[in-house]
Amino acid sequence: MIVEDEPLARHLLTEYVSKVPYLNLVKACSSALEAMEVLRTNPVDLLFLDVQMPELTGIAFLKSLQKKPLVILTTAYSEYALEGYELDITDYLLKPITFERFLKAVDKVNQRMSGVQPVVVEKTIESAPNFIFVKDGTKLVKIRWDDILYVEGLKDYVTIHTRTQKVISLQRLKVLEEQLPADKFIRVHNSFIVALDAIDSVHKDKIQIGQASVPIGDTYKKTFREFIEGRQIQ
Repeated sequence: MIVEDEPLARHLLTEYVSKVPYLNLVKACSSALEAMEVLRTNPVDLLFLDVQMPELTGIAFLKSLQKKPLVILTTAYSEYALEGYELDITDYLLKPITFERFLKAVDKVNQRMSGVQPVVVEKTIESAPNFIFVKDGTKLVKIRWDDILYVEGLKDYVTIHTRTQKVISLQRLKVLEEQLPADKFIRVHNSFIVALDAIDSVHKDKIQIGQASVPIGDTYKKTFREFIEGRQIQ
């Protein structure tokens, strides 16, 4: 069973599952609460479980299960890896997930269930990629994290402002936010994410990045202020 609140990520995992002959998808759920209902009548062997979900997180959901299936965590944030391993997960997939990495995780599950050989899960956090591919019209554009200045969201589109170009992609800002490394980017507005290394100055409710001025939303002021204050030289 897949438990993932983002439609695009849910669709991708569903597609990956369909390519593996020995996997049979019981249900692709959009929330942990929906998954709870399904598990009452449909026991499963394996969960692909997203960590960050509204109402009930993947970790909280996993802790609530009395009889736990094998679990592969899926998330954009590597800091959840160690907590997941404490709950005896089989593997940890860091978004964006490639099919090759997906297959490696599924193979661990297959070996563990067949009892062919014991699977030792190393308690290490896998290295995150330093780039992302985004669709711009009919082409895929490779963008490195270090080249991004800030990202602007407008309805179902995002505009990624880099040091050399602007890339417009059909996807929601929240979906892209989950793929951006949390140690390099911060959400400062409902419509803006900025690269921490790209910030030149902060003045009241504005962030200056080169010639661009990015607003700081009321919802994000406290978090951003605490972040800035934590890095001030006393």
